[in-house]
Amino acid sequence: MGSWNYSVFWDEAINQAKSELGDHEFAMWFNIQYDSSTENSIAIRVPSSFYRDQLVRQYQKYIEDKLFDLMGKRIGIEFIVVKPTPVDAPVALLASEEEKQIHETRPRAKDKDSPQKDRGKHPQLRTDYTFENFVIGDNNGFASNAALAISKNPGTSYNPFLIYGGVGLGKTHLMQSIGNRVWVESPKMKVICITAEEFTNEFIQSIHDKTTQNFKNKYRYVDVLLIDDIHFLQNKLGSQEELFHTFNALYDGNKQMVFTCDRPVSELKNLSDRLRSRFERGLNVDLQPPNFETRSAILKKKIEAGRISVPDEVIEIIAKNISTNVRDLEAALTKLIAYSELVHKDITLEIAQNQLKDVFSQSKHGNVTIDNILRVVADYYKLSYNDLKGKKRTKNIAFPRQVAMYIARDITEYSTTELGFEFGGRDHTTVMHACQKIEERLKLDPNLESTIQALVRTIKEYSSKP
Repeated sequence: MGSWNYSVFWDEAINQAKSELGDHEFAMWFNIQYDSSTENSIAIRVPSSFYRDQLVRQYQKYIEDKLFDLMGKRIGIEFIVVKPTPVDAPVALLASEEEKQIHETRPRAKDKDSPQKDRGKHPQLRTDYTFENFVIGDNNGFASNAALAISKNPGTSYNPFLIYGGVGLGKTHLMQSIGNRVWVESPKMKVICITAEEFTNEFIQSIHDKTTQNFKNKYRYVDVLLIDDIHFLQNKLGSQEELFHTFNALYDGNKQMVFTCDRPVSELKNLSDRLRSRFERGLNVDLQPPNFETRSAILKKKIEAGRISVPDEVIEIIAKNISTNVRDLEAALTKLIAYSELVHKDITLEIAQNQLKDVFSQSKHGNVTIDNILRVVADYYKLSYNDLKGKKRTKNIAFPRQVAMYIARDITEYSTTELGFEFGGRDHTTVMHACQKIEERLKLDPNLESTIQALVRTIKEYSSKP
């Protein structure tokens, strides 16, 4: 085996790859080293399973073809995962003091089927964020089914799992439901749930206190890691770097990771490409605003849990008038219940209309539809509604269409994927390109900003009309 040395051919193939792929792509994926050769294969060292999987999928055939051109015969490539030994590896898997308190002071569950009281409450999870309390509708059916599957077999599929969408749609609820289910049904598994802001603050504090090794041990040796609001990591380069290494360690160990974000990862700014690629590596699902039936079901579920009496006609008027998100629905119901308890009156339709009139008005004002945007923009530029949704790309249509997309992205909760669909079935990259074009033009044309502001005012006025 030792007599076969193809390192010269390997080095030349890699040099050619670097010149063809460019420095950026090469630096991202070719963190690899020649190891050894046999007559018909070359063994290459890679730092993680993630690198191996990406290289096999994207570059293995490319490199093998290069070697064939250089050597005149087919040589296979084998990837060997060689994990870093270093300082990152814990001496005895010691956890931080906080982690010791979390996992040593709680009572141990007897077996897999032990009820939650045997293990105690998880210190970072809300007890009301469970699958039983999550109302499934057309807007979240795929996401909730995927989350349920993950909770039954964490780390085996859909890893990482990223849930994105606007505020108040249930991202955190769904993520914590996974954590609560694993916590109850898998007593031996270690679960951590934290926001991206808390992760960043804790990382900074560990640097200050010179306890970074404890920090690494805490997060790299868990079974389920749940991180909320990863959009907070934008511009936080140090935290991104630490999460990148944490991701690799957990991915290599087949440990489950779940993240939430307020938008698709592709739209996050100032996020390193290699971390972005990891977020996109698994299953990404979006949560959309609930439809009327789902909104009604959410309100009824909340009412049942509180053991209060609310007439069906009140549930209907709330569900009809508030279509933004679950959080706004619950806030309206909470306000009604508080009023009822304080003045000792039963909730009626008249009381609901009086107490929630401002909420309803605000919701209508903020609940702008794409149709409204298209009609107002088309009218301003003397075009038809169908012109903006159609396929024509002439300048007199393309620019107003870009304005409409920019406004829609700015004042609605729609993702770029959803907007692309609403604008005649276009790809999300078209929407992103349109927003970028308008942003660039705004820097050069001050008149455009006043035009867009006037359009937004008109759209909101148009949308608030009964």
